[in-house]
Amino acid sequence: METKWLEDFVSLAETRSFSRSAQLRHVTQPAFSRRIQSLEAWAGADLVDRSSYPTKLTAAGETLYAQALELLQSLQSTRAMLRGHNSAGQDFIEFAVPHTLAFTFFPSWIAGLREGFGSIKSRLIALNVHDAAMRLVEGGCDVLIAYHHPSQPLQLDPDRYEMVVLGQEVLAPYAKAGPDARPLFSFPGAASKPLPYLGYAPGAYLGGITDWILKQSKTPIHLERVYETDMAEGLKVMAMEGHGIAFLPRSAVKKEVQTGALVEVGLSAGQVQALTMEVRAYREKPSAKHHAKGAAQQLWLHLTQRPASVHSSR
Repeated sequence: METKWLEDFVSLAETRSFSRSAQLRHVTQPAFSRRIQSLEAWAGADLVDRSSYPTKLTAAGETLYAQALELLQSLQSTRAMLRGHNSAGQDFIEFAVPHTLAFTFFPSWIAGLREGFGSIKSRLIALNVHDAAMRLVEGGCDVLIAYHHPSQPLQLDPDRYEMVVLGQEVLAPYAKAGPDARPLFSFPGAASKPLPYLGYAPGAYLGGITDWILKQSKTPIHLERVYETDMAEGLKVMAMEGHGIAFLPRSAVKKEVQTGALVEVGLSAGQVQALTMEVRAYREKPSAKHHAKGAAQQLWLHLTQRPASVHSSR
């Protein structure tokens, strides 16, 4: 049995909704249902009455719910105690950050903090967006830093988590520059000759944002996916070698644009448009069950009392 199954089950017991709990646990509903079924297989009993709505627990489910609460609380207390043994570790603020932001936003943001806040000890945990969000939900970091756009919001419970905007980022299409300093490829392409497209792997946050951008175009865009990865840095390298068009954060290609290695693909009315996203920080609200580290608490107070900076190469 995995502890995340118990966490899933507790969420289901409290929301009484498979769909709502799946959102809060950052998994698809089918995946969430399979995890509940796995827990039932381990327990050897039905834990949920699926014939009713809202969802109800069976008698066995009620028993396990009470035990799960105690077990998870005990594990959290033990974890906090073990972390407390390392007094030096209390000075470190743990950040869960998606890979792209770890390369582009985080280093300069930390440097900018020195002026108004002072130096900090930080531990960076670079993950994909889903895993970074889960790190926060499962108590594995002090602060989550992630992109935000209304078309693809993070499903974090506002009653449990709070947010502050740190800045902005622009996602735009780029391609290698030709001998005339113009991009090798330009929109919209043709059905008979689609443009080579360097895309994000399925499930990547920036991939979802890029798909949304393309759907907004009033002019048909003809693309042929020739390469994919879940990291913007990987797409940038392929674009620099002339393999196709890639949608990249402007901050990630600032140097390459300045040197002329990459060029933003021209956009015309009715076609693909660049998109502005927010860069946000999230943390779990302090409560009787959750106490923020002293250093993390001081940083959060500083962030909420200062205006957001704009992190963009425009």
